[in-house]
Amino acid sequence: MLTDRLLLRPYEAADAADFFALLQHNRPRLHTSFPDRLRTVPTIAEAPGALAAFAADWHSGRFYVLGIWLRATGAYLGDICLMPQSDGQSEIGYYLAREAEGYGYAREALAAVCSFGFGPVASRRLLIRCFADNARGQAVALAAGFRLEKPAPRRSWFRNADTVGRIYRFVQER
Repeated sequence: MLTDRLLLRPYEAADAADFFALLQHNRPRLHTSFPDRLRTVPTIAEAPGALAAFAADWHSGRFYVLGIWLRATGAYLGDICLMPQSDGQSEIGYYLAREAEGYGYAREALAAVCSFGFGPVASRRLLIRCFADNARGQAVALAAGFRLEKPAPRRSWFRNADTVGRIYRFVQER
């Protein structure tokens, strides 16, 4: 997918070093929101296997992971993914390298992935979850036309589930 400034595409084997370097350099700040990604790729040796798994998931339609590159320079900026769920809902997750934040790249990538989600993937509802203290993530979701979803009532036995932090849900529906 091309946007005005970005190239979003499935990862290739040749991307393993850049993929790992971004994760390694941003590990402390990605730990809370992307622990599975970091656990899967603790060293450069695991990066090719993770990218191969992304490719298999893409072909099966289970999970779509796209790397984000700056078209003008070819610099690798981060990634964005779309995971189909049940009842026509798909969840979106994304991260950028710290040095790529603040330029509108996440908004641009999110708009493209929303078109992909509502188009070829045929989702009827897109979901973004982010922590209450993630003001940047919330701003990106709102700028892309998502709205804050009122939380469902919680059972008393479930009250301690947000031990890491309060999570907001943003949705867009078609």
